[in-house]
Amino acid sequence: MHDQAKRLRERMQQNQPSRQTRLVTVTSGKGGVGKSNFSLNFALALRERGHKAILFDVDLGLANLDVLMGITPKRNLLHLLEAETSVWDILEKGPGDLEFIAGGSGFTQILQLDTAKLDLLFHKLDPLYGYADAIIFDTGAGISQESLRFMLSSDEVILVTTPEPPAITDAYAVIKMIHSRNPQTKVRLVINRATSDQEGRATSEKLAAVAKRFLDMDVSKLGYVMDDHLVTKAVKQQRPYFLVYPQSQASRSIRNLADVYLGSSDESMGSSGGFKGFLTKLKGLIR
Repeated sequence: MHDQAKRLRERMQQNQPSRQTRLVTVTSGKGGVGKSNFSLNFALALRERGHKAILFDVDLGLANLDVLMGITPKRNLLHLLEAETSVWDILEKGPGDLEFIAGGSGFTQILQLDTAKLDLLFHKLDPLYGYADAIIFDTGAGISQESLRFMLSSDEVILVTTPEPPAITDAYAVIKMIHSRNPQTKVRLVINRATSDQEGRATSEKLAAVAKRFLDMDVSKLGYVMDDHLVTKAVKQQRPYFLVYPQSQASRSIRNLADVYLGSSDESMGSSGGFKGFLTKLKGLIR
C-alpha cells in the first residue's frame, strides 16, 4: 500500500502543471503563543481553498505538530539519507489529508552533516518544488540560529504573537534580528488569541508602526485569530480545531487569514528563488 501511494504521488507530480511553490517560515518571539497550532490550521485553511500546502516541522527538540494531529510519524527528515528513501517515503498524511514532513530530533543531526550528505539531502527534497503551492516551515519559538536560517532563506516569514506585552516585545526582537541580517525579508504579522477585533487590529498596527518608525521596515498585517475556548478543547482531543470545530471563532479567523493571504498580489505570492534558491541559501547559512 505504501509503495502504491509513493508511485501515485510520483505520477501526479510528473503529470501536473508546475506550481509556483511558496516557501513560508512561521515563527514567534516566544513559546506559548500558539505558533504550531496556527501553522497546522492555516495549512488546512489553505487546503480548503484549493491551495495545496505541505507542513514541515523544523522545531528542534520540541516538534509537536504530530501531537497536535494525534499521529505518530513513521519517518522523519533524517531518513532521506538512506539510499532507497525518497521524499515521497517521508511525506506523511495527517487529518484532512494534510501532507507533512516530520523533522523532530533528527534535524539537529542534519545541521551537523558533512557537505556530501547535506547535498544529497537537499537534492532529495527538490521534487517538492512544483508539487505544492506552499511549503510551510514551522520553526522553534524565539531567536535561534536554526530558526533564523529558515527565516532568511524563505520567501516570507509569518510572525505569530499575542496581544500580551511580553509577547509583543519578543516579536519585535525577532523583527529587529531579521532586519539586521536582511532588511528585505518579507514579514507578515498574525495576532493570535485576540479578545476583540479592535485588540487584534490595534496590536498589529502598533507593532508594524514601531518597526517602520525605528527600523524603517515595512511589516504587513496578515490579520488576527480570535481567542476561542474551543481551541484548547481541540488540542486536548489532538485534532485541528479547523476540522473539529469548523464554525468556531478561531476557524472563521483562520479562514479570513487564508483569504487575505491568497488575495495577495502576484509579486508577493511568486517565489523569489524557487526551492533550489531556498536550499542554496539554507545550505550556505548552515555551513
